[in-house]
Amino acid sequence: MFSTVIPRLWNNGVKPTPQDQPLPQHRSNFKSALEHISMPDSFLRGINLFRVTAKGKLEPVTFTISADKFIISVLPRALKLERISSNGRSGLRRPGILSRARSGASVSAGSVGGSIGGSIGGNSVDGMDAAFSFSPHAVVDIGSIDRIQSGQNTLLFEKARQREKKQTMSQRSHNNGIPLLDDNRSFSLVFRGAKTLDLMVDEGGDREQILYILNSMVTEYGRAKVKVGNEVLLLRYIWNDVDRDHSNTINEKEMGELLNRINFQVKEKNHNAVYQKFSKTLGLAKEQRRAGLTFDQCVTLLHKTKRDTWQVKPVTQLFFDIFGQFMENDNEIRLRKKVSANSFLKRFLQTVQGEDNKKTDDVMEIFSGLRSLELADVANHIAKSNYINLEQFEAYLVSRGNDIFDPEREKFCKNDMTKPLSEYWINSSHNTYLTGHQLTGLSSVEMYSKALYRGCRCIELDIWDGGKDEFAGSPIPVVYHGHTMTSKILFEDIIKALQVFLMLHPKSYPLILSLENHCSVPYQQVMASQLKSILGDQLYVPQESSLKGPLPSPLQLRGKVVLKGRRPVGAADENDSDGDSADDDMTELQSVWTDKTSVSRKTPLAVKIAPELAKLTLFHGTKFKTWGESIHALPHHMHSFSESRVTALCKRNQYHKWIAYNQSHMSRTFPSGTRIDSSNYSPILAWSTGCQMAALNIQTPDEALLVNDGRFRENGGTGYVLKPSILMMKEATEPRTTHLEVKILSGSCLPKPKGLSFGECIDPYVKISLFDCHDGKEVNSSQTTNIVYNNGFSPIWNFEDLFHFDVQNSSVAVMQFTVWDKNSLPKDDEVIASASVPISCMRQGIRSVQLFDENMTTSGAFDFASLLVLIKFEQSQAEI
Repeated sequence: MFSTVIPRLWNNGVKPTPQDQPLPQHRSNFKSALEHISMPDSFLRGINLFRVTAKGKLEPVTFTISADKFIISVLPRALKLERISSNGRSGLRRPGILSRARSGASVSAGSVGGSIGGSIGGNSVDGMDAAFSFSPHAVVDIGSIDRIQSGQNTLLFEKARQREKKQTMSQRSHNNGIPLLDDNRSFSLVFRGAKTLDLMVDEGGDREQILYILNSMVTEYGRAKVKVGNEVLLLRYIWNDVDRDHSNTINEKEMGELLNRINFQVKEKNHNAVYQKFSKTLGLAKEQRRAGLTFDQCVTLLHKTKRDTWQVKPVTQLFFDIFGQFMENDNEIRLRKKVSANSFLKRFLQTVQGEDNKKTDDVMEIFSGLRSLELADVANHIAKSNYINLEQFEAYLVSRGNDIFDPEREKFCKNDMTKPLSEYWINSSHNTYLTGHQLTGLSSVEMYSKALYRGCRCIELDIWDGGKDEFAGSPIPVVYHGHTMTSKILFEDIIKALQVFLMLHPKSYPLILSLENHCSVPYQQVMASQLKSILGDQLYVPQESSLKGPLPSPLQLRGKVVLKGRRPVGAADENDSDGDSADDDMTELQSVWTDKTSVSRKTPLAVKIAPELAKLTLFHGTKFKTWGESIHALPHHMHSFSESRVTALCKRNQYHKWIAYNQSHMSRTFPSGTRIDSSNYSPILAWSTGCQMAALNIQTPDEALLVNDGRFRENGGTGYVLKPSILMMKEATEPRTTHLEVKILSGSCLPKPKGLSFGECIDPYVKISLFDCHDGKEVNSSQTTNIVYNNGFSPIWNFEDLFHFDVQNSSVAVMQFTVWDKNSLPKDDEVIASASVPISCMRQGIRSVQLFDENMTTSGAFDFASLLVLIKFEQSQAEI
C-alpha cells in the first residue's frame, strides 16, 4: 500500500507544479521572545567578572547581556561597549576598528578563553574567524548553550589551578588585583558540545543570581523555539553576524552574506538584481529599499528562496501524491492548497506512515500545534481548525514529531529499569581521562564530565602511585595511561567531579567506575578513603550476602557510584586477576613504536588489593579460561576483552556460549592498544553477544562512536538500554532479518562543517551506512547520494536513487546518515552532521532525520538541520 500511495515519487514520475503567488511580509514575534525576562539593568550595562584564558590566566572582563536577551558578550574591561539604538532596537557595538569584529564565532578548539581575534558562540569554531576579526571579545548566542555549570570542572580551570599552584607567594601578591581561584565563585557556559566560557565573579559578586538569570534565558529560549519554523530560528541565529552595522536591517551587501551563511549561493554580480527584484516583490519604495530589509522581510526572503526553485520540491510532490493534486469546491476544480484532518489521518498517518494507532484527536492536536507555529506568512490562510496548508504540512514533515527515531523507543521507561544489570547494554567509555592521543595526549578531569553528559554510565580510570603530599606526606593516587607520556591528573579530582554531577543529577542511573588499579596498598587505602569521604551515601557498598544472588537493577542503584575492579582481599591470585584487560592492552601497546614516542616495555605485575578498597567493589574482574567455568562463577564476577579477542570469541562455537554467559554475568570490551590515535572499533559485534559494556574512546567522534550515540538515544538517554529479548532466550535463536529501502529526498538548513560562520557554500551529499553483523562477523555496507552543489539551505537529491539494504540482525543493526561537504579531493571531504538510528527504533514512511554535530548535540547551527527521507520496510520491526 505504501508504494501505491506515492508512486510518482518512489518511481521518479515527478512533474513541475504551478508556483504560488509571492508571499506577503511576515511578522515575527520570536525575535522579541526573551525580552520579558527580568534582570537588573547592570546586566545590560555590564558587570565585572574574570575570564580564564587559554593559558589558564585570569583576566578581568565585562559581562553583558543584550537587550533582546539572546546574546552574551564578554569584553576585556579596558575596552568599553558603546550602546546604540536603531529602529527602536538596542544593540552593542565596539568603537573604531573593533566594529569589524564578527559575533557568534568560537575562538579555540575545546575552549574560548583568552584567544584574540574571534568571538564565540553559535557560529564558527577553532579560532578560524581570526582572519576576519580584530576583536578580543567573546560572544555566546543563547541558542548555542548546552548547559551552564557551577564550579571549576573544565580543562581551562584545571590549567588555572595548575598555574596558581606553581606561583610563589611573591608572584601572587603582585597579581595586579587578580584574585585567587574560588570554586564557589566560578561557573562555565558549555556550548556546542565542546566549547567552554569559564568565568569567576568578582569578590562580593552574586554568582547564583547570574546562574539563575542565564538558566532562565536558556529555559525560555527552549520554550519559545518550538513555536517557530526552522527558517525563523535560522535567521534569528545568524542575524547578529550578517547585520554588520547593527541597523536591524539587511542591505544589499549584507544580503549576499546572509545567503552565504544559509549556504545558498548567489553570485556576487547578481546580488543587486536579486535584492532589487525581491524588494519590488514586497512592494518597497526606493527609500525603503535603501533602508534595507527588516527581519520579517528576510523571513519571507528565506521562504521564497526555498520555494522558488526549478526543481520540483519533494514536499510539494508528496502533498499532491498523497492527497491529490486537485480538489473540488462548490463544483469547481482547483489546485489543492489544503488538507483536512480526516485525509491527513487516513491517507497519510495510517497509510503512508504506518501509524495505525493514531486517532482523530491525535491529528487535531498536531493541527493545533502547526496552526500556532510561527512560519513565513502565506497568502493561503485557512480559517478552519480542521485544515492545514502545504507550508504547515512541510513543517510537520521536518518536525521532531515526525522523526525517523520512534519517540516511544526514545522515551524513558521506568518499568524497563527493574531487571538485573546483566540484561542491559550500558553506555561505556575507555580511558575516559584522555583528550586525544593514547601515548602523548593530555589527561583531563573535564573528560569525565563530557562523558557523563554524552550519556556514558561506565567510565574508566587507570590509577597509579603518584607522589606524596609535601606537607602531610600522604600518598597521592594519580590517573594517566601508564608507561606513556600522557599527563597525570588526581584521582581525587575525578571523584569530586563525579560528586558534582550526581549532586546536579541525583536521579541518574548508576555510574560504574572501571578501575584499572596499578597502585600499591597505601595508595589504594587513600583511594578508598577519598571515595567514601567525597561520595558518602552516593557510593554503593555491596553486602557480602548480596553477592551470591542476581545482580542489582539500575533502579536499585539509582544515584549511586558502583565500582568495578577486584574484590579478593590480600595477595593477588592469578585466578582472580582481571588479566584480560590490562595484559591485552599492554601487550598490544608494547608493539607500538614511532619515531617520536616509545612505550616502556614493562610487564604488568599482579597487584595486591587493599581490603579497604576491595569491600567497596561490586564487579570483580577475572581472567577468562572457558565459558563452562565462567558461567558457574558468581554473578558479580566478570570479564574484559580487547576488540581482537571479541573477534576470536565470536567464532560460531563460542558465539552462543558468550550470549548465554552475558544473560547473567557482565562483560566489557575495549579498543585495541594499537589504536594509539584513539580511534574506535564498531560495538555492533560485542552488542550482538549481549556484552553490556562496549567501551569506546569518546574523544574521537568517528563512525563507531556515532553508532554508539544512536544506540543510547533509546530509553531517554539514560545510558541503559534493555537488551532485546532474542539475547535473553535460553535456546539459540536466529536473529530477525529485513529488507530496507531508503530514499534521501531533501535537506533543510544544513550548516557549514563544524558550524563555521564563514567559507564557501557547501556541496552536500549523504552517505547511508548500515552497521550490522551475521554469523559472528561484522557486515557493514555504505551507499551515497549525488552531490548538490552550492546549496545547503534546501538541497534536493535525485529521486531515482533508491538504496537497498539487507539487514541481517535487526535487533542490533544501526543505520547511519552522514551529510558530507564535497571538496576538490575526496580525502578533503568534511563531515557536516550525522544521525545514527537503530533499525529496531526506525519508523517507516516519509520521515525527518534530526542531525547532530560530532558532540551529539543539536545546539547552535545544528538545531535546525535535518534530512527528509523515505523509508520502506519489507516487514514490521516489532520486537520478538
